[in-house]
Amino acid sequence: MNIAADKPRGLVWLRRDLRLADNGALQAALDAGFAPIPVYIHAPGEEVRWVRGAASNWWLHHSLLALDAELRRLGSGLVVRGGGESVRTRYGPTTAIEMDRLLAETGARAIFWSRLYDPAIVQRDGMLKQAWRERGIETISVPGNLIFEPWEIKNGSGEPYRVFTPYWRNVQSRLPIAAPLSAPMQLPGFELASESIEALGLLPTIPWDRGFHAEWEPGEAGAMEALEDFLADGIATYASDRDRPDRRGTSRLSAHLHFGEISARQVFQRLGSEQAPGLRALAEPYLRQLGWRDFSVSLLFHFPHTSELPLQPQYQEFPWAQVDPDLLAAWQRGRTGFPIIDAGMRELWATGYMHNRVRMLAASFLTKNLRYHWLHGARWFWDTLVDADLANNTQGWQWTAGSGADAAPYFRIFNPITQGERFDPAGDYVRRWVPELARLAGKAIHQPWQVGGVAGYPKPILDLGETRADALAAYAQMRGGTRTDEKKPYPQITQMKSGLKTGAD
Repeated sequence: MNIAADKPRGLVWLRRDLRLADNGALQAALDAGFAPIPVYIHAPGEEVRWVRGAASNWWLHHSLLALDAELRRLGSGLVVRGGGESVRTRYGPTTAIEMDRLLAETGARAIFWSRLYDPAIVQRDGMLKQAWRERGIETISVPGNLIFEPWEIKNGSGEPYRVFTPYWRNVQSRLPIAAPLSAPMQLPGFELASESIEALGLLPTIPWDRGFHAEWEPGEAGAMEALEDFLADGIATYASDRDRPDRRGTSRLSAHLHFGEISARQVFQRLGSEQAPGLRALAEPYLRQLGWRDFSVSLLFHFPHTSELPLQPQYQEFPWAQVDPDLLAAWQRGRTGFPIIDAGMRELWATGYMHNRVRMLAASFLTKNLRYHWLHGARWFWDTLVDADLANNTQGWQWTAGSGADAAPYFRIFNPITQGERFDPAGDYVRRWVPELARLAGKAIHQPWQVGGVAGYPKPILDLGETRADALAAYAQMRGGTRTDEKKPYPQITQMKSGLKTGAD
């Protein structure tokens, strides 16, 4: 073990803070005089009902490779544990076992980590912290990847906010935030056994990920490049283009932020600097989206049941429709017959990403036109999104279904035809992802049935007017307190991607 002999050793437990700059746990270890040993423990079973899905596993694999390379450049490295047999021990106490082994192997007497806020992780981390402290291990947890911690922003009564606008006003009243931490220039080396990242089994066994490589560069360098590209080409038109899937008008930072390859504080400082008021004004709509990200985490932290159950309890009585597997599969595979919906679902499958406006349209179609429980959609997104984040995914689906905080009104049912005509007016987005319709022009591309249909493209799987009326009737039934049958608290849902069972019990 080649660590500086005059310094005590400390384990830096990395989870979703896969970066060197503005890494509070790493800096806390250095500031306390420890020689840090960066550690990643693979323990998917400890995430219980929301085990990481296939697409985000792909991202994690490449992000870990990038982080290990950067650590080695500074003289250190990433110690990986939990692969091999542990991958199949889904509910085994992998973290406790592997960390105990590392404590014994290194003689370390301190563990540093950045906080996470998913309900199962909060519970697990609390139990581990108590157990380690009882054994005399120093444990230091630091703020995670947010602008403010979930317990820092409360209303005048000391309660968590359920509406975003007053939450955001409170956040703005606390600005500016502290400057991000610089990355260390050098780290002490060590010799310690590590499993290979490949042994974690994160990559698919069949090549459904071919389209991912052209779209993404996971890792800290890729995150900084994406931020600079957004500054150069996107921030000036973000307010007008963020709802246009036919344009590259968004930051595409969501996966980088989820895995902590860049911190919210870094993005906020770069875009929201008071020293550049012109940029700050342009960036305000995007900074507001970072606020929504914090707000979603706060909701999940304070109301942990909402990853499975509605925040608004009356939605327990909502009469969801019985699922037709063929119709659900048509939605999942982009074969609904509604071009803007199908384009989004195909983009998701090919790239692990879907434009946010189209996510709302696809979610509205599933929960209001098909009237299927929002968890069917949440689980599918969880498995297919590279930026799958429990707080954002939960809040997005509950918002659309009407059951969450600050939710869309029950009567807001997006029309995929008019939404396509408004936000993809020339049909460029549809043409890219639904090539069967590439020759159609004008409004016909959003209503191909008006020109007699197109060979190879399905007819609409439902009638928008009828299903809208059915949805409104179902909402009226719920609001009137009428219940026609007994339903389980949530459906037992299994999602599949390329034959791999992921993200379900």
